[in-house]
Amino acid sequence: MNSNEKTIEKFDKHVMHSYGRYPLAMKQGQGRRCTDESGKAYIDLGSGIGTNSLGYCDEKWADAVCAQVRTLQHNSNYYYTEIQAEFAERLCETTGYTDLFFGNSGAEANECAIKLARKYSFDKYGKGRHNIITLVNSFHGRTMATLSATGQDVFHNYFFPFLEGFINVTANDIEDLKSKLDDTVCAVMMEYVQGEGGVVALDKEFVDAVFDLCAEKDILVIADEVQTGVGRTGKFLAGEWYGRKADITTLAKGIAGGIPMGVCLSGEKCSKTFTPGTHGSTFGGNPIACAGGLAVLDRVTSEGFLDEVLKKADYIKSKLEKCSEVVSVTGKGLMIGIELKEKKASDVAAKALENGLLVLTAKTKVRLLPPLTVSYDELDEGMEILTGILEE
Repeated sequence: MNSNEKTIEKFDKHVMHSYGRYPLAMKQGQGRRCTDESGKAYIDLGSGIGTNSLGYCDEKWADAVCAQVRTLQHNSNYYYTEIQAEFAERLCETTGYTDLFFGNSGAEANECAIKLARKYSFDKYGKGRHNIITLVNSFHGRTMATLSATGQDVFHNYFFPFLEGFINVTANDIEDLKSKLDDTVCAVMMEYVQGEGGVVALDKEFVDAVFDLCAEKDILVIADEVQTGVGRTGKFLAGEWYGRKADITTLAKGIAGGIPMGVCLSGEKCSKTFTPGTHGSTFGGNPIACAGGLAVLDRVTSEGFLDEVLKKADYIKSKLEKCSEVVSVTGKGLMIGIELKEKKASDVAAKALENGLLVLTAKTKVRLLPPLTVSYDELDEGMEILTGILEE
């Protein structure tokens, strides 16, 4: 039994089998490459499902995190820390929001957004205005509330009863939206690019309709940018592509470069909604995560960085569109979905693993979420492996 197999056997003996895992025991990573316990190297074009935004163990990021580990690793949110204050200020300046709440994941950020929207409406209009519209094919998390909000039937099993108060609308169907946007609704929650739903971007006309119709009725717009945010689409927030700014935006995944963090951002409209005791998170705003977050912000907001993200996205797309097995390439920036003619995405991902390449899937598509710092040489190598598999 090799070292990979030993680790996998030990792991499977004790850890709940809630994930369908690939037979890879990762040992270490540097840049955009990692190695397993047998020493085999891989190019990672999945970045921990979009979380390792600067790749593995980026030097400046690691220095910032290690310095914070040796200074203060945690404190209660009864107290203040400079690193949390600085990160909050920088993130609000970058996004144009005034307020935020720190959590530990995208699901927590979305839970916060749900509570914030409902309390805003309750404070202003009283009971009965609590429904939240979400889109068919959406994904918002795996807690009970965010699972209930998710607009995919495949997730609505086992855990009955699900939470009430969520209404699904077909994405890009303005008439369906109008028919359900009644006086019981307090918010519309949407992903500008549905990631787990197949890497599908919303139509601008639909997004405009959401904002315009909600503005007429003082209904909040919640943008779930857990996967699309922090430069993933070539803008810091994907909402910038649509020229719209949601009342509430959630971030996670790449925000701290691989350390657990979720953020719920809001503007002045909701700034007084939460009061002491109405929401909380023991580890939210952890100093180590904030140090990682500052390092990510420094890099992603540096001059020319996001322009390079878009150039790399076009580079990948140009290579994929030459492949006879590829029907279409969807998404925005370095959030890429690859629709295939005949091959199964799961088979392609497994074959890529065998050949030293890590990719993801989203429904029937192969999905790529490369580190934002991926080099052209690494893209060349990765694309050669991937297109080789597709052309077989």
